[in-house]
Amino acid sequence: MEAQKKLVHVTRMPIRWGDMDAYGHVNNTVYFRYMEQARVEWIEALGIVVRPGGDGPVIINASCTFLIPMTYPGEVEVRTHVGAIGRSSVQTHVDLCIDGKVYAEGAAKVVWMDTRTGKSVPLPDRVRAVLEAG
Repeated sequence: MEAQKKLVHVTRMPIRWGDMDAYGHVNNTVYFRYMEQARVEWIEALGIVVRPGGDGPVIINASCTFLIPMTYPGEVEVRTHVGAIGRSSVQTHVDLCIDGKVYAEGAAKVVWMDTRTGKSVPLPDRVRAVLEAG
């Protein structure tokens, strides 16, 4: 993880029975769903509508390091951090925690894209201002 990152969003969500797999722990794909939901909540909290059409944020890569298995029942706290900010992108880092302990570490590069052309575009000034604040 990057040395310089800023906490920008925290959310909590329940671990559902159906999130588990045959091994009795949360399936690896579900961690990406938790991170996705947190990312959408954060982006929408910035006043950005996450819907098709126009321009908006897309993910060009995502990763997760699974440190401790999560199980039902429980509640996962998803902490989203912003790292490096580029011309059209921002690196995000995520900690998935239960009772303050980190169970997984994730990351995703968010790129601003014109959905009509499929090409990256510069981050809107209002978005850059929020990302660079603080």
